[in-house]
Amino acid sequence: MAIWFKKDLQIADFAHWSDDTLAAHLGIVFTALGDDYLEATMPVDNRTHQPYGLLHGGASAALAETLGSVGSALVVDHSAYYTLGIEINANHIKAARNGLVTGRATPVHLGKTLHVWNIHIHDAAQQLICVSRLTVIIKKR
Repeated sequence: MAIWFKKDLQIADFAHWSDDTLAAHLGIVFTALGDDYLEATMPVDNRTHQPYGLLHGGASAALAETLGSVGSALVVDHSAYYTLGIEINANHIKAARNGLVTGRATPVHLGKTLHVWNIHIHDAAQQLICVSRLTVIIKKR
């Protein structure tokens, strides 16, 4: 059974939330939505590199926070509640120099006031690049 508030949810229903945001600037694009996961890609390029030409850890964290925060917003009645990331950690496992990375967010806990998400980021060869955990608070509008 799907975890999403809107049971017939499609990516087109929320993809525009990224317009004029950091996610859009970084090239983050939502690509898959399952019953209990959300995926997005991000390019590894001049927008997301650090000085050594590798994927910046902060860019990985931005992808992870985008996925978990949007995931939480899709679980609750977005017209009545808003969601805010309150803690994130990221373990950078392997470097990426170019191409696309894909993040997948899956819930660990979906409570009334707190959500916890695991986000795994892989490169095109399915090598694990980053493991992140995001805690999100749910607030009434």
